[in-house]
Amino acid sequence: MATEQELSDFLKGVERRAFKRTVYHVRDEEAALDIVQDSMMKLAEHYGDKPPNEIPLLFQRILSNCTLDWFRRQKTRRALFSNMSDFETSNEDGEFDLLEHFTIETDTRESESAEDSTRRAQIFHQIEEQIAALPGRQREAFLMRYWEEMDVAETAAAMGCSEGSVKTHCSRAVHALSKALKAKGISL
Repeated sequence: MATEQELSDFLKGVERRAFKRTVYHVRDEEAALDIVQDSMMKLAEHYGDKPPNEIPLLFQRILSNCTLDWFRRQKTRRALFSNMSDFETSNEDGEFDLLEHFTIETDTRESESAEDSTRRAQIFHQIEEQIAALPGRQREAFLMRYWEEMDVAETAAAMGCSEGSVKTHCSRAVHALSKALKAKGISL
């Protein structure tokens, strides 16, 4: 039985990685935050009485399921609002302009003055883009294995697949990332 403190410590420790992983999946920071928070609440409500060694895998499974649920809801919403005429007009001509609805996100963090810092940030951004471009299962396996530092068995249990599938997904992800980054002139 996990104590309240053990559960709290676990959630504090996994929060940032879970958020980053979810952002890679859904590509929307607000939605990712909601998904992670929902996952944490479900873990605390339904599985807080489980042994501490079971909590990490339960959380990964809950997080994966919440992410899938989010995609299902988005698919339903897109089906309901697939016709552009369903949207309100936003300009004086009465026409819908899709570009007016896009927001440009700017990075407001203070940047370091060194050229190396800028170059490192650009490389990191390119790596993030390439990870985001991976197919869903490859991205999920890659992030669990190398970001979450889960072993093959834990990853397989969280993804609901065999260990061989995890290895295949990770291998393909690493090869695809290596090829894409090499094409951009990035060698790590």
